Amino acid sequence: QGSLLYLDALGTAFPRALARGSTALLHWSPGCPRAPAGWPLPTLYCTPAAASTLPSRAAALRLQLLFALRQRALHVLEAGLAAELHDALVALCTEWPQLARELALGRLSPQPGLPEGVLDQLQALLSPDAARAAELRAECTRGFEGILLRLWPQLEVVVVRTAHGAERLYCDSLCQAECQGLPFYCPFYQAAGALLGINLWPAEPAPRFLLSPDWAFCEFLPCLADKEPRTVLLDELWEGREYGLVVTAQPGEYRCRTGEVLKVTGFHKQCPVVEPVRRESQTLSVRGEGISEEQFYQSLCRTLRTLPGARLIDYVCVESSLLGDFSGLCAPHYEVFMELQGLRDLSEGQRYKLDQCLQEDFPIYKSFRFKGSIGPLRLHLVKPGTFTRLREALGSPKPMPRVLHEEQLLRLVQGSVIS
Repeated sequence: QGSLLYLDALGTAFPRALARGSTALLHWSPGCPRAPAGWPLPTLYCTPAAASTLPSRAAALRLQLLFALRQRALHVLEAGLAAELHDALVALCTEWPQLARELALGRLSPQPGLPEGVLDQLQALLSPDAARAAELRAECTRGFEGILLRLWPQLEVVVVRTAHGAERLYCDSLCQAECQGLPFYCPFYQAAGALLGINLWPAEPAPRFLLSPDWAFCEFLPCLADKEPRTVLLDELWEGREYGLVVTAQPGEYRCRTGEVLKVTGFHKQCPVVEPVRRESQTLSVRGEGISEEQFYQSLCRTLRTLPGARLIDYVCVESSLLGDFSGLCAPHYEVFMELQGLRDLSEGQRYKLDQCLQEDFPIYKSFRFKGSIGPLRLHLVKPGTFTRLREALGSPKPMPRVLHEEQLLRLVQGSVIS
């Protein structure tokens, strides 16, 4: 039912979007194929299903990109996560000569993470296309700003199933570069493995979701309650208020607190319309100060505006309690690992700027810093490709954690520090 509503909204806003074979899919679902957003109309897709099930995330996205490049008349580019679209376009920027050669010859190159049986299966779907390969070379030689509309002139919309929260960074970056001139449409809201809401307004830049009472049993915990809150139901929500989400959706998962906080922005035919506000598990708090990922991202962006030529590729934060000896002997603090384009080192003054912005934006943090209860933030730069490897290490397609809680993932990032 959710996918049918999505197709109806998509076709209404972009009438050519439902043409046969006019949608390319970029999504990694290792082990078993996950149904794309438009699964009731499988003829929409020009991407073979086998390409998404490879054990290697990088190999899967690269192959799906290659099949997308074969189809010049794309109307829709669909990705499971904004990060998947980002990484596929990184592969385009770095590997376009080899991709053009494969298009021209109609032959896949052997690569790590591509089993021989799958290679043969996908190879049978290819045929030489020298004209398309020449077009790819010509457009990539011109640069990559606005590359999507140059490679696919009929492209109307980029559909990303998850484009809020941690994925917003990738959407912002893509809109300013490779995806210039294209609208983004985030059709679904999912939590705890369940589909909970649908975005019926594809043309609006900020996603908001109509909650359906039939897809899962949802309860809501009012935020900022004066006393111990009790859960309320869909018909008890108030516009403008924020609620923690509690879901009963799958066997054995009864009244699960998802850690998601939603804000009610209005109602559509008596059903509440919400927008995700924050993930509680991604809040920084070493002394109870509680800085959400969205608030931290705003302070980080303000800091980066003071660094001419620097472009943020990705970042994660760690609370010092997870670092052990790596953090040294000092008060609890944050450590931030960033990948920047345009800068390979920072002065001490530049490293301190983020801590200064956080103090200006959050009086509670400033108070703890003044008393010495929280130590100064430490900023590290990591080498290119670190976050691509981190997303592969997550093991399944999920939004990037902005606050790391697993030592294994932390060690991967620490091993990539260059400054």
